[in-house]
Amino acid sequence: MPRFASGVVNFQSQIFPEKREFFEKLAEGQKPECLFITCSDSRIETAMLTQTDPGELFIARNAGNIVPPHTEHTGGMTASIEFAVAILRIPHIVICGHTECGAMSGLMQPESVEGYTHVRKWLGYSKAAVEIVNEVGQDLSDEDRMLLLTQQNVVLQLRHLKTHPSVAARLAKGDLTLHGWVYDIRSGRVEAYDSNTKAFVPVQDRYAEDVAALNAQHCGHDHS
Repeated sequence: MPRFASGVVNFQSQIFPEKREFFEKLAEGQKPECLFITCSDSRIETAMLTQTDPGELFIARNAGNIVPPHTEHTGGMTASIEFAVAILRIPHIVICGHTECGAMSGLMQPESVEGYTHVRKWLGYSKAAVEIVNEVGQDLSDEDRMLLLTQQNVVLQLRHLKTHPSVAARLAKGDLTLHGWVYDIRSGRVEAYDSNTKAFVPVQDRYAEDVAALNAQHCGHDHS
């Protein structure tokens, strides 16, 4: 804790004064562009990964980046989704899984979480992804099965997301886009789900046109 407290002191004395105007503007309200649903794993640093500033991502985290299908039961995940989509009117949702995920390991080895009632029940929302791996990944190595599970879990949670009324309404209106990502901790690589090919492809390929348009826009600003 002393290191964290020291970090806060440094933030207050060094970082905040340099960006006072930025934080004063943030205090007036938020208009994030993306609801970013990812794992609670301490190795996932969302701002570093996406190179974003405070105010740009509305972040919801839990073990296994899981989105329970919509029911009448109210949970933190359900409320966060509704707030982000219906109230903040966020235009994009990313579900981001990652390699070396403890939750995915727990799914592959259910005996490892046998004594943990809440963890076991929570991971039940990913059971269909396990069934898919057992069905189509029988000939794969353990490492490739784990990657397939991580990918299929992201795809499954995207399906669950569509059962939430606020999400379904915005998708029907056409002003909300869903994205599925998998982040490789060791290599730094991010792959994104392509719903047309039903495959994960490098993020630079999946968003090539969007990135090119953004770069052209920045070049235009630089020249003006």
